[in-house]
Order: sequence, then C-alpha cells, then structure tokens
Amino acid sequence: MPVDEFAKWVRDFEDERERRIALGDPDWGGGAVLPPAVWAGIQRFQVGEDGDGANLVAKADQAGDPDYARAVRLFVAEEQNHARMLARLLAAGGMPVLSGHWSDTVFVRLRRLMGLRLELLVLMIAEVVALRYYRALRDGAGDPLASEVAGRVLADEERHVPFHCARLHASLAELPRAARRPVLAGWRLLLLVVCAVVAVDHGAALRRLGVGRRRFLADVMALSGPVVRAVLAPRPDAWSGRGD
Repeated sequence: MPVDEFAKWVRDFEDERERRIALGDPDWGGGAVLPPAVWAGIQRFQVGEDGDGANLVAKADQAGDPDYARAVRLFVAEEQNHARMLARLLAAGGMPVLSGHWSDTVFVRLRRLMGLRLELLVLMIAEVVALRYYRALRDGAGDPLASEVAGRVLADEERHVPFHCARLHASLAELPRAARRPVLAGWRLLLLVVCAVVAVDHGAALRRLGVGRRRFLADVMALSGPVVRAVLAPRPDAWSGRGD
C-alpha cells in the first residue's frame, strides 16, 4: 500500500466535512410523516450509528499509521453525525430515540473480541447492510425530509466502505495467501446470517419501503461481491457497489 494511502483518505474526510458545513442541515421544521414500522426501523438504525468509537480509535492508534488513525477519527465523526441527523429526523416526526437495542449490543461485543481486523470485518457487515437499508429509505419513504436524510447518510456510507476495504486489504495481506479467501468466505456467511436477521426484524418496514425481505437479502449479498474483490485486489475501480 502506498505510504500516502490514508493521507488521501484524511483529505477526503476533511473535504467532506467542509462540504457538509457549507451545505448545512436539512429543514427540520417541515416535520416528517412515516408509517410506524418505518419509524421503528429508523430508531434501531439510529442506535447503531450512535457511539463514541473509542474502541475502534484505540485500535487504529495501535496500528502505527498516524494518517489512518486520523482518518478513523473523521470516520467516527461522520457516524456520529448520522446518529444526530437520524435523531433530529425522529424528533421531526414526534418519535423518541431508543436508549439501546439488542442488535447493537451484539455487534459491539463482537467487535471488541479481538483486534482491528475483526473489528473492521464486523463493522463492514453493518456498513454493507446499511447501504441497502438507506437506499430503501431514500427511495421508498415518500417523505421529503426522511428521503433527504437517508440520501445524505447513504452518500457517506458509500465512501466508508472503500475506506474500510483499503485497511482490510493491508490487514489480510499479513495472513498467508491461502487463508485470505476463507476469511472472506466466513465474513460473507456471517453477513448472510446477520442480513437474514435484519430482514426478519425489519420486514414490515421493508415492505412499506417497497423492498421485500428476499430482495433485501439478495441485494445485500450482491453488494458483498464487490467488497471481497476490493479487499483482495484493490484498484481504483475495485469498489463498484454504489446503490444509485
């Protein structure tokens, strides 16, 4: 990996931060109207976006690349902004935020089990699932404010996935070549299990958004192919999983 690989990501995150500041927030004053099932899904995803990222930041610091550590802090700030916007969206619809959810607790505990590699592999499951969920919310909400918020979050997630792919490529390169594909095969299997749980848990919301459970599951698994290719052999065009 080029020495300045993550310096470029720092610039990308900083440029996006400046663009976000210049753009400003959506117009929260107009309120939002969504079916109860969709609100429930947003509440759960808001919990998943919230957090200080301290464990990930600590592991990034230990990786020995100051640019990567800086980029991770900027990534965490974007995730915290997602949580803030989703909370504002919920408030605009008169809905409370949740104090926690079992799915987020499971993910956090899994991510803390081992080192940075496992942390990122588990995190990438959440990111890939989020790509399809926020696209569904953007396109199927039928509410201008909800669609705008979902579109903003989706645009960030589409940048986050290749960022994590770059670091995972460097991390898996430390393993024997014969072990790399089995690791990613295991990752895809875990993704399938998690996605099936999400599809069941959010089934009513997905139907309201015009995406059935089977389609959601198939689309998420289709996104995993470009992720694996980007991790194994990164190229400028390796990540092609945009959901536009």
